[in-house]
Amino acid sequence: MTQSAPICLVVEDTDFDRMIMQRKLAAIDKSLQVRFAATLAEARQCLYEEPISIIFLDNSLPDGKGANFALELSAHRGWSQIPVVMVSDWPSPFMSAKAEAANVVAIWTKTEFTALTVAEVLRSRGLMV
Repeated sequence: MTQSAPICLVVEDTDFDRMIMQRKLAAIDKSLQVRFAATLAEARQCLYEEPISIIFLDNSLPDGKGANFALELSAHRGWSQIPVVMVSDWPSPFMSAKAEAANVVAIWTKTEFTALTVAEVLRSRGLMV
């Protein structure tokens, strides 16, 4: 039985940042499946629709804070095992504290979201060889 490609959920509301992230993800592995959500509501819908392997989560979104969503994920029985990487232009001590409480695997600035860092986190989580 072959293992299906991991599904990455990118929760980001800015078109330009989504485009950059898509290019970085495509550079890693063409079989990597990527879903985008511009809001937390869209992210929840994606989580209900299919098994998400990893989430790259912005903190400032139109309908709330990503760090609060990370806490929600960590408390959800079905979603608590999904690795979350916070990707924010302005990481703050408050965001970092919430992310730590939610067992977020990494906090990156948007410039730290590179093909290399993404591949590294995917490998560390067994989502890529």
